[in-house]
Amino acid sequence: MKTMRQQDLVQLLHQHGSLTTEQLASMLNVSRETIRRDLNALQSQGKVLRQHGRARCVIADSEDNGDPFLTRLKIQLNSKAEVARLALRWIDPGMCIALDASSTCWYLTKQLPDMDITVFTNSVRVCQALIKRQHIRLICSGGTLQRKYACYVNTAILSQLKNLEVDLFIFSCEGIDQAGVMWDSNLYNAGFKSLLLKRAAQSLLLIDKSKMHRTGEIRLGDISQVTEIITNKE
Repeated sequence: MKTMRQQDLVQLLHQHGSLTTEQLASMLNVSRETIRRDLNALQSQGKVLRQHGRARCVIADSEDNGDPFLTRLKIQLNSKAEVARLALRWIDPGMCIALDASSTCWYLTKQLPDMDITVFTNSVRVCQALIKRQHIRLICSGGTLQRKYACYVNTAILSQLKNLEVDLFIFSCEGIDQAGVMWDSNLYNAGFKSLLLKRAAQSLLLIDKSKMHRTGEIRLGDISQVTEIITNKE
């Protein structure tokens, strides 16, 4: 639990830029003393930096080791397109859906009909694919562009979501291990996914068979948090 909490703490700091001890304690539902101990441990590991009652994330090279978006786009492309097609039946007119910056969600976007829905995303490629869909209301998270992963990182994303009720969050991940834990490859995308998993009414994990029984660098959560998993593995 301590390790999982500290991973969540680092993700929160990466997502928001910096937070106070009190804010972190509230978000993680633990005491300020526990947060202080965690911050001390993480600072000694070189993962966070404490300054005047606040802390910020220090991104290490090992936390930025995911494959570039264009590389991921070419891996298991037929399987990803098939899984994405199966997800279309979950999307109905009038819904507000959120899409992550995964290549699988990009394949979903390419197949998405021009219908009356709202799409919220941190993906540059999803925005580009939807730019000519006249009936889709497109909301981009904006923020700092991470070109390698074709995604935006926005520390103000919580403010954006205050007035947005997300019916369905659709995402992919680096892998699911044998214990049912979901993993991702870098903090840039993991922060967005962890937040939407908690905020959306329902969530849909799209994962091809090559990602089963695999781990990554960043723990996203447990599959029990997900409403449904769509995969091409029996």
